[in-house]
Amino acid sequence: MIRVFPKRTKWTPDDDFVFVGDPPLFMPEEDIQVRISCVFTWDINECERLARSWGRFYPDVRVGGPAYDDPGENFVPGRFVKKGITITSRGCVKNCEWCLVPKREGWIRELQIVPGNDLIDNNLLACSRQHIEAVFDMLKKQNEPIKFSGGLDAELFQQWHVELLKTIRLKYAWFACDYPGAIKNLEKVSDLMSDFSIEKKRCYVLIRRGETIRQAEKLLESVYKLGFLPFAMLYRDECTLDKGSVGIDWKKLQRKWCRPAAYRKNQ
Repeated sequence: MIRVFPKRTKWTPDDDFVFVGDPPLFMPEEDIQVRISCVFTWDINECERLARSWGRFYPDVRVGGPAYDDPGENFVPGRFVKKGITITSRGCVKNCEWCLVPKREGWIRELQIVPGNDLIDNNLLACSRQHIEAVFDMLKKQNEPIKFSGGLDAELFQQWHVELLKTIRLKYAWFACDYPGAIKNLEKVSDLMSDFSIEKKRCYVLIRRGETIRQAEKLLESVYKLGFLPFAMLYRDECTLDKGSVGIDWKKLQRKWCRPAAYRKNQ
């Protein structure tokens, strides 16, 4: 199967059947399926253009992915994300108004555990204890440091999760602060993970959801003071899919607070 992506990211697979953009000069000659992966809705137009472009050479070309509300089936390692990344569950138990996961993937579903050192589950901690412990048993066997890039739910985080984290070689764990009230959950996590360095504790912070720039920056500063490295994420609804409509001040704030070297230099 040929897999095509509109742009390359750090998670893009890199085998010989992966391509970014239009068909190259030299392509696989087999009668083979072509699947175009679209993660973000703002890439839909480009992905559909790519489908037409690849369709000139291959008869079976399809576009799909999260942007098309694909619910996700069993995870196949290395197919649409590079090797080492794994997904052990789909869906979520929450229904946050800014999140598309419940609409796309539905209620939490535990999958067969595929080895990897970087977990991108939407809400691993919403899974059963048996599943979570089985995931950590797998993580203990990995040669590379462990990353929780998909994030751990601060509201569900408990002491027994801390004990599990201490059994692995942790690179970092991401949490999230999607609204000002969520800082209370981070305070709990900060207490529970007081033995972990700030480099291992990171936090996605959703900004530009009705607050002012100053309010957003105060939230980012609060997250940092709790001992997390914040990463600002600009909220983009259907009216602001175009990056140019976000506003230069918001983009400037986001750039500062997604680079620890920028916001830590005066500390």
